[in-house]
Amino acid sequence: MNGLDSRFFESGGTSFADFVHKISPDLLPRPHSVEAPHGTTIVALSYQGGVLMAGDRRATMGHLIASRDIEKVFVADDYSVVGIAGTAGLAVELVKLFQVELEHYEKIEGSPLSLDGKANRLASLIRGNLPLAMQGLAVVPLFAGFDTESNAGRIFSYDVTGGRYEESSFHAVGSGSIFARGALKKIYQGTFSREESILASLAALYDAAEDDSATGGPDLARNIYPLIITVNADGASKVSDEEVERLSRQLVESRILNPDGPKASLI
Repeated sequence: MNGLDSRFFESGGTSFADFVHKISPDLLPRPHSVEAPHGTTIVALSYQGGVLMAGDRRATMGHLIASRDIEKVFVADDYSVVGIAGTAGLAVELVKLFQVELEHYEKIEGSPLSLDGKANRLASLIRGNLPLAMQGLAVVPLFAGFDTESNAGRIFSYDVTGGRYEESSFHAVGSGSIFARGALKKIYQGTFSREESILASLAALYDAAEDDSATGGPDLARNIYPLIITVNADGASKVSDEEVERLSRQLVESRILNPDGPKASLI
């Protein structure tokens, strides 16, 4: 047999690709990730009477900055908000589809979905993107809203398979999420007011930007600041550019005197 494996002499189909897949699949070309802009980082936290979501404005493509002012946080409907991390183009399209899904349900049924229903619907949309996620085009959003039944803000995170997980108090997704969550873990208080929660989200993104090159901090030179949306009993609303700029400058000035930010006590 000239040293050839017996499988070389077995009868089979006419496809050479099938033959190679059977004999030595490692020789076949494998799918590679498409180089596309990725969005990072999103944080969400609840406060007295509501919940907010904030996102930095940077999108990266490999080691390059693809955009300095991308928007990653969107109003989903009157009482919910969604932020995107992952492949930017697919994530934005998923958000648009999610917004239409919620509007369509309300028009057909005459009443909006419950907050749990919205979270479940988003999970099914993410699950539908799984084949692309396996090729490196993952979309992992963060969802939050005001539950009119319990009168409280709630936060939901997801994995690429569409798994849904309810978070308590705060959460973050994206490449800088580990640093943002670490920052919030030290400063978060359940008694935060709306303005205090905005400052906390800005501080978390600032700390993430210090340690994660894909996360952009406040850009005072270009007047580019994180996008923040709050949701409470009155509905979802974008925090004004003027307020975000004022609080961002306040944060940066405080970091000039104390670069590492506030300290947490040992016990």
